[in-house]
Amino acid sequence: MSKQIGKQQEELAKIIESHTVQDGVFETAVPSLAFVRFSKVVEPVCRVYKPSICFIAQGLKEVLLAQELFQYGPTDYLLSSMNLPVTGQVIQASSDVPYLSLRLEFTQTQIFEVLKEAQIQITSQENTNRAMFIGHMEASLLDAILRLARLQDNPADIPFLAPIYTKELLYRLLQGQYRDALAQMAMGGSITYRIRVAIDQIIDHFDQLLRIEELAETANMGVSTFHRHFKEVTAMSPIQFQKQLRLQEAQRLLLSESADAAEVAFRVGYESSSQFNREYSRMFGLPPKEDIKRLKADYDQSMNK
Repeated sequence: MSKQIGKQQEELAKIIESHTVQDGVFETAVPSLAFVRFSKVVEPVCRVYKPSICFIAQGLKEVLLAQELFQYGPTDYLLSSMNLPVTGQVIQASSDVPYLSLRLEFTQTQIFEVLKEAQIQITSQENTNRAMFIGHMEASLLDAILRLARLQDNPADIPFLAPIYTKELLYRLLQGQYRDALAQMAMGGSITYRIRVAIDQIIDHFDQLLRIEELAETANMGVSTFHRHFKEVTAMSPIQFQKQLRLQEAQRLLLSESADAAEVAFRVGYESSSQFNREYSRMFGLPPKEDIKRLKADYDQSMNK
């Protein structure tokens, strides 16, 4: 790590720490920007990553997409170009040196606007790439995110400068090694764009019967071609993708409501409670009731410290 990047990381860590007085994820006054702090290694957390870029100022994190493991720290960034169900875990953190990071979400429209205004040329629309990747941190990229983070201390500047700094950050990413993979999500007609539309349809109707033929038609592809490209982008099949969404939502419902497992299974689209219990146990390591008991105990323990 260069001295310049080292100094930038130190400043970024101080900004995040000053605005996160306790562990958790905190939305900032800057649109789509969140600060994250954890003072200990935490249990794996399942959620859907929206299109976003994640920077770590201190600590390490692992993200599991299907069976692919992404580990990153202060010298890297993690970029998700589509909505993806993942499991994330902070693996390096302590009370003395807490895990500190930030996440900036973006949209397909924002990417398209940068491509158009900067006249960035993309050579091919026929390649498909994984929708999650780790890039090596560069000083120019970190400088853009640092100026965006500084706005939290200058709220009067946010309405004018936040869109400019966000656009610069996306421009830097579109100049990097993954520019084609990022750009194609916004290019109507590209294979990646069509897979993104199908992904959004699954997310919007995750509790309903999955009809692969209809999804393939939405993507304007044959069924086998659709399957292949979907897996290239997401690292899983459409059915596996839907299953992850259903089980993540089931865990959230069990944690936040008093509903029993059978009721939750029906609400997320399962017709068989026994199948739900098997698949839930396979994903989370414990049956629903035991898993929720463990999660609540971990939460109570962290709150009492």
